[in-house]
Amino acid sequence: MHVYANPARFLKLARPLTAWLGWAGVALLLASLAVGLFVAPPERYQGESVRIIYIHVPAAWLAMGGWTGIAVTSLMQLIWRHPLAAVAARAIAVPGSVFAAICLITGSLWGRPTWGTYWEWDGRMTSMLVLLFLYLGYIALAAAEREKGGEGRLTAIFGLVGAINIPIIRFSVEWWESIHQKASISLLEGKVSIDPSMLWPLLGSALGFSLLFGAVVLMRMRAELARNKVEARMKRMAAS
Repeated sequence: MHVYANPARFLKLARPLTAWLGWAGVALLLASLAVGLFVAPPERYQGESVRIIYIHVPAAWLAMGGWTGIAVTSLMQLIWRHPLAAVAARAIAVPGSVFAAICLITGSLWGRPTWGTYWEWDGRMTSMLVLLFLYLGYIALAAAEREKGGEGRLTAIFGLVGAINIPIIRFSVEWWESIHQKASISLLEGKVSIDPSMLWPLLGSALGFSLLFGAVVLMRMRAELARNKVEARMKRMAAS
């Protein structure tokens, strides 16, 4: 874990990895979306509108996965004081919030022809909206702490507390009566109730989005480390 605590050692790995993840993600995403949008068959009851699944579902997974990453790196910051943990958490926050917004927007567009409404205050949609607000709050808090020169401990605690919402999102359709359909893919239950012709492009698009997510996080981490280096140099010059 602490092998890459040194920023120089981390950057040596992150530079080539960013390009590999980015280009691989773009290629896989384009191929998967092409199959999902133009080759995979329409769903029996939802028709062509179901094709939004290839964006909506990966966005939901990554929105939740992003906050899980924030919680893990926040724990690393608070317990092990890993020097890159806070940098990683802040780098995850913005793309995580983007995917949360994409999930909500595509879900609303999908809901209109499926349920007859763009929005319903059910457990799944409400808890995902809460996640978006948590992301926005985290970004604002992190910026405020950084501007005041703090260590980011309050932001890290916020990241851990906010993780309570992740299982609420995951199990909301089971805990409360909802118009939202239950999960078609469940790793915990080992359940897959989706046709392979739709499953494989869905998994491909999810992996493609995930690779792009990783590339964006690495780019943001590199940018923040570069900014920290410039700020430290300017402080030394001002002190001399």
